[in-house]
Amino acid sequence: MDFTFTEEQQAAVEAARAVFSGVEPDGVPSPALTPGAVAEDIDRPLWARLAAGDLLSLTLAAEHGGAGLDPVALCLVLRESAKVLARVPLLETCAVAMALQRDGDPVLTAELLPRVGRGELVLTVGANGRTGHDSAELAVTARRDDTGKNDRSSSNGGSDSSAWVLDGVQSGVPWAQSADWIAVPAHTADGRAVLALVRRTDEGVTLAEQVSTSGELLAEVQLDGVRVEDRALINVPGAWEWLRSLLTTGTCALALGLGEAVLAMTSEYTGKREQFGFPVATFQSVAVQAADRYIDLRAMEVTLWQAAWRISTGTAGALPVAGDIAVAKIWASDGVRRIVQTAQHLHGGFGADTDYPLHRFHAWAKQIELSLGPAAAHEEALGDLLAAHPLG
Repeated sequence: MDFTFTEEQQAAVEAARAVFSGVEPDGVPSPALTPGAVAEDIDRPLWARLAAGDLLSLTLAAEHGGAGLDPVALCLVLRESAKVLARVPLLETCAVAMALQRDGDPVLTAELLPRVGRGELVLTVGANGRTGHDSAELAVTARRDDTGKNDRSSSNGGSDSSAWVLDGVQSGVPWAQSADWIAVPAHTADGRAVLALVRRTDEGVTLAEQVSTSGELLAEVQLDGVRVEDRALINVPGAWEWLRSLLTTGTCALALGLGEAVLAMTSEYTGKREQFGFPVATFQSVAVQAADRYIDLRAMEVTLWQAAWRISTGTAGALPVAGDIAVAKIWASDGVRRIVQTAQHLHGGFGADTDYPLHRFHAWAKQIELSLGPAAAHEEALGDLLAAHPLG
């Protein structure tokens, strides 16, 4: 494998660094000191700068005003965003847009994607189901409308003569209160997984506030007889599984970027903090712990790019692409947890000071670790894949 990035991918990284350079991780109140959510909305000025820098349209096709880059490029930008704890739905919006571009209705795609690239629309997705432990599509049912109400107009626009009706709950939906559209996985009566696009303001959609470990506002999205026009429901086999794979891989990119930022903070602190007249970074026990965390980062990086490369190219392997994604998420979840724990230990009491940003990185790391399944869940999935596809 050649993990050398293309000129276009490297240019995307440089553009992302320029946009994120002015972002302060402590730009909102501390989650440790705030009883509810740290903010009611995303970072709108940053969202506008991402749009102006063509980073929201990075993976969109040229006919939609985009650069036509692949998931590897998206992961590179996500990695930079996590280094500053950027409070924007970059992963969710870009992933849903890519799923719509890949499998969605061409007319709806042409309507929405240019606006997404310009930053006019925010997209998110419910990927946690009712509890976060079961498959997300099982939490919502999708059935064909059989009420004969063909004279109504769908809230998604146009006639709903061939509408679907959604009922169920998606919990822990990120940025839902700020989103214009929510992608909702669901299952049909014959057990097929589908993906529906609903507006936050659609009749029958109710948002109940939830707060993440990182202090960000989530929502329990309740759907009670929500009518979805046929073109707003992606019925292509594998569409939801592909989107979930992309979301999981993007989460690994966030874990990598956050881990790199935390290890850099730890290196800087231990290089300045002195005991017995020497920087603590020169002590063997400190150096060994930092070296172990560096190894974690390199393992997180190589498994991330393996997964992103396979999603981007569709290249066959000894295991289905889900195997590489499971390995990447195992390393991302365990690795980012170990990195922030070691950072807290090596910072001593200073690491718990809420005037210092490390505690905020720790909270975000815990949220990322558990998002879309902790390491144990992906170890189980990997075991199932190995049993079904024996190696050697």
